[in-house]
Formats: sequence, structure tokens, C-alpha cells
Amino acid sequence: MKFFLSSISFFLLISSTTVFAQQDDTNIVLITLDGFRWQELFTGADSLLVANTQYVQDTAALKESFWKESAEERREALLPFIWSDVVSMGQIHGNRIYGNKMDLTNSMWFSYPGYNEILTGRADDDHITSNDKIPNPNITVLELANKDARFKNRVVAFGSWDVFPYIINESRSEVKVNAGFDRAIGENLSEKELFLNELQTEIPSPWGSVRLDAFTHHFALEEMKKNHPKLIYIAYGETDDFAHDGDYEAYLKSAHNTDSFIKELWRYTQSDPFYRNNTLFIITTDHGRGTIPIDTWKSHGNNIQGSGSVWLIVFGKGVITKGEVINKGQMFSNQIAPTILKVLKVSSDTSTKKGEEMNLN
Repeated sequence: MKFFLSSISFFLLISSTTVFAQQDDTNIVLITLDGFRWQELFTGADSLLVANTQYVQDTAALKESFWKESAEERREALLPFIWSDVVSMGQIHGNRIYGNKMDLTNSMWFSYPGYNEILTGRADDDHITSNDKIPNPNITVLELANKDARFKNRVVAFGSWDVFPYIINESRSEVKVNAGFDRAIGENLSEKELFLNELQTEIPSPWGSVRLDAFTHHFALEEMKKNHPKLIYIAYGETDDFAHDGDYEAYLKSAHNTDSFIKELWRYTQSDPFYRNNTLFIITTDHGRGTIPIDTWKSHGNNIQGSGSVWLIVFGKGVITKGEVINKGQMFSNQIAPTILKVLKVSSDTSTKKGEEMNLN
């Protein structure tokens, strides 16, 4: 059960003088969008897919919503909060058009290995080789933080995919995980939690292992309002499943909805005294998808070119505003976990070889 920190600097993210000097009280919201391509993040709707009736039922309606002449206009139509608000207060990395790269270090290029890498700070190609519900032998940042007396029971995770209790190893870590079709549990449930519990049983998901992201989002937001966790992980899942279904229209609409979810989370944190001006947002994805040939957009894995290409968005406390980063550079997903530990001032176990966190100056 080793937690390995990357020895590669995580370029261009957080100022050591502004974050690390004031990090004792920093809260962190870590968010992932399962399998959301860097191509849509940076260039918006893909012309080859929007016009393809194999993947879009109503091309005219989709074009009306998301098609614009320029990539900059298309991406803002798709992700208005990211490209109007976040870009002016944070940093967005991974636009390979400019040679700005972020990649996975695991060789699998699918979900469980990707999430393990994000949450533990290392790839584990020896043990994490499938999406099976196997308790993670590796220790995540969530577990490390939860075992720190300052954060005990102040670390939570919400995910749409029902494998997250295993990825986080809920039984060993004692991190509260609400994922898949879990209901809100405990005493003194709010009216909204009771309503979500009831509604979740009445609205069927298209998939057997992934609930609709709206439930994940509102369960997580209600937890933030009630209990003010210091570290919360929210894993949205629809984009990947709609892509596997070959439904490009739903894939884009889901990404657009997630943008509004992130906006709601940010606005809530800025309205609450506990979180206001004291919260760091880190957003990424667990893997990429294919592009060539075009039908590989539905897939990923080490046999699909481009599946290891990912991206990163950061904003909030201590982040130096750089907007879209267009200089050449290389970052890796395994550098996210060390940064979270650095910000929270949480140590790994004694077997850990400590490396460098993201340096986003």
C-alpha cells in the first residue's frame, strides 16, 4: 500500500508564495468528468461528429445549440462558465494544438487506472488492470487526509459510477463515499436529501452501473451546505457513458450541464463564509478518447490513439491567473495528488518517496 509522489514538477499552476504560505485553511474541491476529450474542451463541438447522423439524431438542433464558426465561439457555447469566468480567474491546461500537454502515466487508458493515478499520485499497471470492483490496494489522498486529525470525517466523495467505493477503498479508508445508486443516509437528512432519495428510485438511469449526474451533483452540494467538508471529490460520469453509447448529442449536452454544475458549486462556495475565497478547485478527467478514425471517439484504452491525452483546470485560492495556457509544456495526472497533499499539509506514510507537486507560477 504505497503512495508514490511524482518526481516531475507540475508546471505552471499554483504560486508557492500565495497558496502554500496560507494553506492551513484551504479547502479543496476535486472534480472529474469521465472521459471528456480535450478536443471538445478547447475547440467545442466536432464538425465531423455534429454532421454525422450515426451519432446525432437532430443535427439542426445540435448545431443551433453548439455550432459556431470559430473554435473559441464553439467552446464557449458548450462550456460558458469555463470559457467566460474560469478562464479569467484560473488556468486551463492541455491544449495540444499549442503543444501544451497533459498525459496519463498509466498504460491502460481507461477509468479505474485513471482514477487511481489521479487519487494516489502513481500509476499501478501491475495491480489496477481492469474496471472490476476490487478494493484499491493503494492509498488515496482522500484516505491520507481522512487519517489526519485535522480532517477526520471532513473528507467525502460523490460519484456517479458504482466502482468508486472500491477505488477509494471505502472500508479501509473510512472515507464517506456516495456513489452509483447510493442514497443519502444518516440522521437529520435534509428535505432535499429525502427528496433526492425518493426521486433517484423513480427516474431510471440508462446504465446499470452509473446514475445520472444530477443526483451526484445535488447530493454533493447538499453535503457541502450541511457539513462543510474540507476536501470533497465529485466524479461526474455521464460524458463517458453517452460517448460509449455513440450519442454525441447527449455527450455534448451532458458536458454543458456539468459546466453549469461547476458554476453552481463555485457560486455556492463564494456565498458561504466557510468556503469564500478559501477554496481551490481542481478539475480533470480520467482518460481521453479516440479521434482517428472518427468512430474511435466512442472508445478509449491503450489500443485507441489519443486515449492517454487529458487536461487540467484550476481556479480559486492561490491560483495565479493565466487563462488558457498556450506555451509548450508537459504535465501528468500523477502530479495532482502530491499537490493536494501539499496544499493541505498532509504527509504520506513513511514508505513514500516524496516528489514535487504542481508548480503553477
